[in-house]
Amino acid sequence: MESRRTPLHAEHEALGAMFTDFAGWRMPLRYDSELAEHRAVRASAGLFDLTHMGEIVLTGPAAGAALDHALVGHASAIGVGRARYTMICEADGGVVDDLIVYRTGEQEYLVVANASNAAVVHGALVERAEGFDATVEDRSADYALLAVQGPKATAILEGLTPTDLSTVKYYASYPTEVAGRPALLARTGYTGEDGFELFVAPGDAVEVWRALLAAGAPHDLRPAGLGCRDTLRLEAGMPLYGNELGRDRTPFHANLGRVVKLDKPGDFVGRDALAAVAQRGVDATLVGLKTTSRRAPRHGYPVLDAAGTPVGEVTSGALSPTLGYSVAMAYVAPDHAAPGTQLSVDVRGRHEPVEVVALPFYKRSS
Repeated sequence: MESRRTPLHAEHEALGAMFTDFAGWRMPLRYDSELAEHRAVRASAGLFDLTHMGEIVLTGPAAGAALDHALVGHASAIGVGRARYTMICEADGGVVDDLIVYRTGEQEYLVVANASNAAVVHGALVERAEGFDATVEDRSADYALLAVQGPKATAILEGLTPTDLSTVKYYASYPTEVAGRPALLARTGYTGEDGFELFVAPGDAVEVWRALLAAGAPHDLRPAGLGCRDTLRLEAGMPLYGNELGRDRTPFHANLGRVVKLDKPGDFVGRDALAAVAQRGVDATLVGLKTTSRRAPRHGYPVLDAAGTPVGEVTSGALSPTLGYSVAMAYVAPDHAAPGTQLSVDVRGRHEPVEVVALPFYKRSS
């Protein structure tokens, strides 16, 4: 089956993008240099096409209650215009996907799912909303999603929208206009930097993209692909589904137990299993690993104790462009998870020393 293309595909081609197939989509991996794009996001700003993400809309008097039942979070407690990071789990507590839920009206919610899980999440929400006065619709085809991320994101956007961006709070969304086109503007992102995500109609995507590039030119804005998006999120200690998150782990394993609202009213899918994990603890926990080498630990590499005994496994790793040394996230046994613990990683037969450190590896200064 041929990969789907976003409305911006021709724009990416014109910019010389190198493409990759990702979750059924043909997406830009990089335009010039992943390193240059990464550094631009940290120092100025990057522009991303995220149209591959899934958008699912729930409407109706019981839309909030349906999401309370379907997800681990307390969706009905989200204020209109606000958003929350949450997860959808199996009955055994395993993570089906991590999500952002935007409350776009008193009886309307926008659920944004990872591209690889969009169909699965939609199907699960339809099933779990049965019996509630709510409608669940896959509206992914109605949206193109763009993101401007970096310390100059506000300066780039402020001339393109009537919204006073200084009043837009983190994890809040506003219906507005960008470059004269209707948009839902959200102060969210996946890079560890300040920034905005813009939900626009597919037919408006090219005009908004070009306007952002023009407005960003004096601020050193660069188009950025999936390659640097991965190193940016790794430095920021943000989990990736399929690496740090999956059906074989609960949110508590990933140190994200805070998103599980065991005290919310009513039952929800996975509640009993997650309550049991919260009570007994986990057999492996997610940690950061810092190396003294430029040889990066990669996904699946064994983590070893001082005796060379396996105590865990790397989930993500790369040379950090910002820090200048390699970093990784890994699941390790809880008795080896304290910051400062000295371990090693088997990097293609060579034991590379690593130190357990607190996440994130990088945190923006303001």
